[in-house]
Parts: sequence; structure tokens; C-alpha cells
Amino acid sequence: MRPDDTTDRKTTALNWPDCRNARDLGGLPTVDGGVTRSGVLFRADGLFRLTPAGIAAIRAAGITRILDLRWPWECERHPSPFAGDPLYLHVPLLEDVLSYDPPHDTYGPMLDHNGDRIARAFSALATAPQGGGVLIHCHGGRDRTGGLIALALAVARVTPEAIVADYGRSPETSPAAMARTLTHVDVLYGGAEPYLRQIGVPARAIEAVRRRLRS
Repeated sequence: MRPDDTTDRKTTALNWPDCRNARDLGGLPTVDGGVTRSGVLFRADGLFRLTPAGIAAIRAAGITRILDLRWPWECERHPSPFAGDPLYLHVPLLEDVLSYDPPHDTYGPMLDHNGDRIARAFSALATAPQGGGVLIHCHGGRDRTGGLIALALAVARVTPEAIVADYGRSPETSPAAMARTLTHVDVLYGGAEPYLRQIGVPARAIEAVRRRLRS
């Protein structure tokens, strides 16, 4: 995977008070020369630190669905300020007790061992209300968020280089880990779409995410 001039196009970092890793995933280049839409998919770290100013900023951004990928115990320890709000949905991405030892240099095993939960989270993205943005977050906004976002961007046909580059904008990340993950998905499953179909995501859900993200 060689970087090219498309990796110079960056997602927009968001100045949401008390969010440390928030950005709009619009403007990323696709393999057919397009770009992803702005204002429809956002990523962030945990929202439990938010003050009223941060909460107001997220509402002002037009967010109509928040997908919280954290474990239940994380939500109990650090509750979301949006819990109980109709726009909030808790969809844990990982099994409660991991059946594998997660490596530091790829998310391949995460995808291999958590198919049911990943399918549920992806489907929640597909069925989110139209006319607003979807905000996906976990605790740090890197690993779980990075994995689900990568799948969404891949089905929107964002270039692999741009997916890797966006992932690398999060603190304490290694872009090489995401590059290995994309290669893992290609080699083992034939790509993001075959992977999602194999774990039970309907074709209509994959198409819905693609339509949401494409300009």
C-alpha cells in the first residue's frame, strides 16, 4: 500500500469542548474519484468527560444517532451524558470476555472473533435516522471505533490509503496496524463487503451505509 496525493485530504478535526479525538469523516477520497459526504459520519473518544458546552456542541452538529461501542462495565463506570436520550444507542462491539489475545499490530483477530456484535453495530449505523449525522465512539476513539469506521469507509469505497491515514490521526495509533487489518480482511474474506455479509449483515444495510457516506 503506497501513499499518494489522496492521503493529503484530511478529515475535519472538530473543536468540541472536552472531546479529544473528534472529527467529521467527510472529504475522504474514493477509488472512483469521489469524496465522502460531510456531516453524516463522525468519530470521537468517550463522551463521559463532556460538560454542558460539549453536549451543546454535539447537538448543534446535527447528530441524530450516537453509537456507543463500549463494554457495559465501561458505561456503568463512565456513563454517557446522552444515555436515556432517544438518539443514544449502546452497541458493544466486543464480546464481554475476549476469547483471544488481542495483538498490537492488527485488528484482524478483533474482526474474526466478534462478528455477531460487529454485525449489530454496523446494522445500527445502516438504520440510523436520515437527515443528520451518526457519531461513533468507544473509550479512546481508536481501536473499536477505528475498526467499525474502517469497515464503513471501505464499503463507501474510500481508498485504503485514506482509511489508514485517517486512523493515524488518532493519538497513540500506528497506521501500519490499520494497513495490516485491511490486508487481513482482503486476504481472508475478499474485502470488507464479503466480510460483512459473512457475519450476517444484509446487503441492503451495506448499501445503506454506502449511500449515507457517498456524495
